[in-house]
Amino acid sequence: MDFSDPTTWSTALYWWIVPLVMADTVFPPLPSEALVVAAGALAAEGHCSLPLALALATLGSFLGELVVFLLFKRRLAHLMDRWTLTSKIHAGIHRALERAGRTPTYGVIIGLRFLPGGRLALSAGSGIADVSTRSFVACSLLGSLLWAAWSVGLGYVTGHTTRLPFWASSLLGLAVGVLVGGVLGLIVTRRRRRSS
Repeated sequence: MDFSDPTTWSTALYWWIVPLVMADTVFPPLPSEALVVAAGALAAEGHCSLPLALALATLGSFLGELVVFLLFKRRLAHLMDRWTLTSKIHAGIHRALERAGRTPTYGVIIGLRFLPGGRLALSAGSGIADVSTRSFVACSLLGSLLWAAWSVGLGYVTGHTTRLPFWASSLLGLAVGVLVGGVLGLIVTRRRRRSS
C-alpha cells in the first residue's frame, strides 16, 4: 500500500467515510470532518468521485443521527434516570430544551450540526423532546446533505483554488471549517446570553 499515492487514499476513504461519520455522531472528537474534507480535496485532483463522496458523507451523518435519535426516543432517556450523574445530564437537556422552546425545532435540527458536538446534541435532544420520527428524518436528511456539501465543498474549493497537494488542501479546508464553526458558536452564545 503506497501512502504517497492519492488513489490509495481515495479508495480507503470510500470504505471509511460512512462508519467514521456515524461514529462521530456518538463520539464527536473522532476526525470524520477531516476525512470528508480530504475526500473533497481528492475530488478536486480527480482522484475521488465528488458525488460519491457527498453521498457517503450524507449517508453516514444521517444514519448516525438516526441511531442516536431512536436510542434516546425509545430507551436510553429512561435508562438515564437510574443513576445520579446521568439523571442530572438528562435534567440539563430538558432545561436546555425548555429555554430553546421558542426556537423553531426544525431549524435547530438542521443548523446545530455545524457546531462542535452539535450532531450528538441535536439527535439526543430531539429524541428526548419527542420530536416526531417523520419530522426528524426529513430535517436530518436535509441537514446531513447540507453538512456534507459544506464539508466536501471545503476540501474541493481549497484543492481546486490552491493547487496544493490534497493533504495540504485538506488541512487548509479543515482550518477554514473550524474557524467558521468557532465564529458561529460565538454568535450563538452571545445571542443566548442577550436573550437570557
